[in-house]
Amino acid sequence: MAPPKNAAHYQRQFRARMREQGLVKKEVWILPENAGRLRDVERDLRLTQSTVSSGSNPMTTSENKPHEIWSMQSLYQALSNAPLFASGNATLQLVDGTDPCLEITMTEFGDLPIYVTVSGEQIIADAILWPLTQVKDAHALNDEILRTHKLFPLSTISLDRFPGGEDYYTIFGALSSASLLQNVVLEIETLAANAIKATEAYSQHLA
Repeated sequence: MAPPKNAAHYQRQFRARMREQGLVKKEVWILPENAGRLRDVERDLRLTQSTVSSGSNPMTTSENKPHEIWSMQSLYQALSNAPLFASGNATLQLVDGTDPCLEITMTEFGDLPIYVTVSGEQIIADAILWPLTQVKDAHALNDEILRTHKLFPLSTISLDRFPGGEDYYTIFGALSSASLLQNVVLEIETLAANAIKATEAYSQHLA
């Protein structure tokens, strides 16, 4: 099996897609606790005037009702009807096997893949960042991650060993299996954005 592409590839794809939409990148300086507010503002400012005028709200859906406990199948069916996927900004497939998961392709973020699993009382979403072999100085990178990871709300960075024996940095988020669907979608969108931002933030550590 071919090794997974790292986040830098999807970062390049994401930037190209944003430029194609006529969007421009602006750097801002904020307090860390305002990161969530900035994400919401950024999302609003990407909307076209026609979208704003229509009064559509991508987070408004009948599926936002509380749910007892999601299973892989029920979450797959609910997400299939969520605006994120109905709009074409992401695609979704259920991967069966010993450890079934949802494989999500974030079209809006350069086709970044995100994997979602339901395990007992938790839903976990994760994305691959880069292999350990691509890091110039792992000690220096790990130190910076520990000091700055709070800049990426709802997400945590870890170092995981894959079945082939190679170590990869991944970024993940976890929430309750009884979460509202809108919160699951928010976790997925936030994780994708944070994967791109983490690659930018730590790019000086990568070969």
